[in-house]
Amino acid sequence: MEYATVEANEVALAVRIFRPPWDVQKRDVTVVMAHQYSVLGGCQALMKGTATELASRGFTTLTFDMRGAGRSTGRPSLTGFAEVQDVIAVCKWATEHVDARSIILVGNSAGAPIAGSAVDEVKEVVGYVALGYPFGMLASVLFGRHNKPILASEKPKLFVMGTNDGFTSVKQLETKLKTAAGRNETRLVPGAGHFEMEGPEFDRQMADYVVEFAESLQQPDQHQTASNPTLPSAAGDQPS
Repeated sequence: MEYATVEANEVALAVRIFRPPWDVQKRDVTVVMAHQYSVLGGCQALMKGTATELASRGFTTLTFDMRGAGRSTGRPSLTGFAEVQDVIAVCKWATEHVDARSIILVGNSAGAPIAGSAVDEVKEVVGYVALGYPFGMLASVLFGRHNKPILASEKPKLFVMGTNDGFTSVKQLETKLKTAAGRNETRLVPGAGHFEMEGPEFDRQMADYVVEFAESLQQPDQHQTASNPTLPSAAGDQPS
């Protein structure tokens, strides 16, 4: 693991770079991960397990503390709009310093709408993965204005959610995605709640979804559609 500092509008962001082991073939896609809500303690440390798993499979992966979280300077915002610039800054830094020619943005919980607002702002971003996107009514009070940019994006998108998510129901997710442009897929984790799915016992399963999505971008005619919300091999999976 390597460490770096990225400047974003006079804020210094603490970044960690997870590189593939020397004996693993490096993938062509770089993954940038946006953590959970900073105001409630979200920080990049919560993404370490999934980032480590992705690196072990060949993906150079970056995590970072958004402004006011962890080792980054500045103050967090309530609605996450200032943090969108953090995501953009880290992605652009990655293109210059880790040769990230193609990026998949992964956002977890509140990090999902924040990352979603950055997708079309960075041309190197080729796909987006949301882990527990908070589409529900209460969460929309804070993050609802982020919905339009990601739903309007033509770039491929994958939404992963537990069927017992307390912030968004399966019906709410399906309703939102009916209005989404481009290619949209879902993966439902049976019985998992919102915060439960963020736990370390799900790190490998979340990495599985990201890897499968990344590989599907190389085979656009073979991907599954949102009408089939679970992986054939993952229906009823338990976390490992």
